[in-house]
Amino acid sequence: MDKEWNWLIVALLCFLVTPTSVMADEAALRKVLQSHLSGKKIGSLKQTPYMGLYEVVVEDEILYTDEKGTYLFFGHIVDPKTRQSLTSLRQQEIRDAKRISFDALPLDQAIKAVKGNGKRKVAIFTDPNCPYCKLLEKELVKVTDVTIYTLLYPVLNGSELTARAIWCSPDKLKAWNDFMLQDINPTGKECEAPLARLLQEGKKHNISGTPALIFADGSIAPGFISADKIEEKLNSSLKK
Repeated sequence: MDKEWNWLIVALLCFLVTPTSVMADEAALRKVLQSHLSGKKIGSLKQTPYMGLYEVVVEDEILYTDEKGTYLFFGHIVDPKTRQSLTSLRQQEIRDAKRISFDALPLDQAIKAVKGNGKRKVAIFTDPNCPYCKLLEKELVKVTDVTIYTLLYPVLNGSELTARAIWCSPDKLKAWNDFMLQDINPTGKECEAPLARLLQEGKKHNISGTPALIFADGSIAPGFISADKIEEKLNSSLKK
């Protein structure tokens, strides 16, 4: 929080000494910003109550700008009374608005693992060569009473061959666990694997990185999260 707090102070100082102008021409502002974002698509653009700043959503990332797009600010807006990140709250709102229908996922093309009673459910877009995916697998070892659907999503260079070898192994789940937890290379031969379909599915849902966890209620948790957080999300999604 200290870094976020420092960022807020700097941002406030900048805008306290800069007169707040009238509302920007959104189309013109969007055009200026687009020229700075290397082809990344602007999802939404709107004015905030924070000293004339504009919120820009780019591929689920939030950044801020002035009314002319002269400066871009990356970081968190923090409520000084509660010390709560308003940016984090907005990110959660955005994720909630983009919930994915769990049953519409290609679960028949997943590596399925049932632990305990398997009552709780999570699907994970994951890359075998992603270091954070391997860290996530170690956290999942601590979680039980869950059904895990592993959706191979080889987006990193060289990952497709590994993903294919895992899918083509006689025991897909064992090959996956062996590779992710013990660095044992898969020995599966060439076969028809659903990698193209899974890549298409992930792109359809704007899965831009791995791991990405989708829970039964359709909520998304991008990136590595701890076993405690996984438990919290599994329990929360089960109640909905």
